[in-house]
Amino acid sequence: MAEPYYITTAIHYPNGKPHIGHAYEMIAADAIARFQRQMGRDVRFQTGTDEHGLKIAQTARGRDMTPRELADEMSSYFSAMAGELNISYDRFIRTVDADHYAASQAIWKAMEAKGDLYLDRYEGWYSVRDEAFYEEKELTEGEGGVKLSPQGTPVEWTAEETWFFRLSRYQQPLLDLYAAQPEFIQPERSRNEILKFVEGGLTDLSVSRTSFDWGVPVPDAPGHVMYVWVDALTNYLTGIGYPEMDGPLARYWPADLHLIGKDIVRFHAVYWPAFLMSAGIDLPKQVFAHGFILNRGEKMSKSTGNVVDPIELARLYGVDALRYFLLREVNFGGDGSFSDEAIVTRANADLANSFGNLAQRTLAFIAKNLEGVLPQPGRSDAADGELAATVGAEIEQFRTHFAALNLNQAVEAWMRAVFACNQYIDVQAPWALRKSDPERMHAVLGTLVRAIHDLAICIWPVIPQSAERLLAQIECTPADPIGPDWYDAMASGGFRLDPPTGIFPRLDLQSAPA
Repeated sequence: MAEPYYITTAIHYPNGKPHIGHAYEMIAADAIARFQRQMGRDVRFQTGTDEHGLKIAQTARGRDMTPRELADEMSSYFSAMAGELNISYDRFIRTVDADHYAASQAIWKAMEAKGDLYLDRYEGWYSVRDEAFYEEKELTEGEGGVKLSPQGTPVEWTAEETWFFRLSRYQQPLLDLYAAQPEFIQPERSRNEILKFVEGGLTDLSVSRTSFDWGVPVPDAPGHVMYVWVDALTNYLTGIGYPEMDGPLARYWPADLHLIGKDIVRFHAVYWPAFLMSAGIDLPKQVFAHGFILNRGEKMSKSTGNVVDPIELARLYGVDALRYFLLREVNFGGDGSFSDEAIVTRANADLANSFGNLAQRTLAFIAKNLEGVLPQPGRSDAADGELAATVGAEIEQFRTHFAALNLNQAVEAWMRAVFACNQYIDVQAPWALRKSDPERMHAVLGTLVRAIHDLAICIWPVIPQSAERLLAQIECTPADPIGPDWYDAMASGGFRLDPPTGIFPRLDLQSAPA
């Protein structure tokens, strides 16, 4: 049986429409999930929306809607984006789902049975926008004396009866976890941030609210709903059947990877493992925090008017061009910047001019000059073996980097192989060999077709639709193994290549691709 692999995105808070940061996280997680499937793993991939909390309640009131009506509307935008971006999730979870209420209440009862929940009165600073509590020492002062959270969001003084979680009890267990498993929090920037926070001391955490009722009810505590992060984090268990401990949960838990934004590391690397320790549940293997996507180097916000709709970008330039740009251009784990010009430049340079042109001129040449018949072995020389070795080595580098979540370095390795192929075809010039040395031409074209096949399969996790269209022209799929065996079988089996169609149209800033 295939080895399981469970990957999740954060569930997105739908108090506004999706932005490019949401798209980036989904795309990166999807590429990782596809890569792991290609490596033979039994992948479970989950994304979704986090729909409770004061922000949704306030926004709904302002729009004269019920919170559920607003949640239904806003969540639909995120599921639509997942469809547009070709996200291959196994479950799109919503925190309003009935099984999620059951799972959240089950983990609450498990923490209560451990003696980690107690009723008291909370007074302190709360950010509605972050749905987070902050200590006085973490705050800064903004314009007009307004107190701001570490994320720059306004905080307000809150006082109410609340259930508390004994987070202070887990300071040392968490530090022990970080020491024993250095890879638990990545990248290093986020690991250092969390170490500093936990070493500074943990105070017990307010985990229920009575000032609103849009949330999961606390068991046996009328008037209390769960603090949104207890509810939200539990989604990772809900989606694999918790509290049922057999079935999908036994197979897929602990999660291999929680992929999240760097602004919510504390919730995933401090609160979540503490909740799981309390409930007696194994911890996930890794929390990886990606950076922000900036618009021309600036953080996006509604006030500056630079928020970009990722669906519009995908429709204008193509889903795969957007996916490729984000995974090629952004140093995974760090911040990255985009612009329309940068997307067009990168897609044209790498996809249209390099890989697309390589595939088109090779396959079109075979269709025109060999009546579509795949070349026979021909007369090989050292250059053929050197190219095959280079392509094989760079594909291996791609896979090594992808497995280590060095996504942009993986794509760079793939591009080095593409460049090598283009140098090879320019030097070997099969169009000249057609008359001077047909046997040599056959060897050159066969070498190129094998390389194109392997490169298309390799890059499929990043640009799945384009890779599938290219592979279909030679009657192959992304599930095929990389290597020469397929070619020998096709060439001897009478396969005839039809005139190929271009896969990667050149882009410009004024028109969408054909």
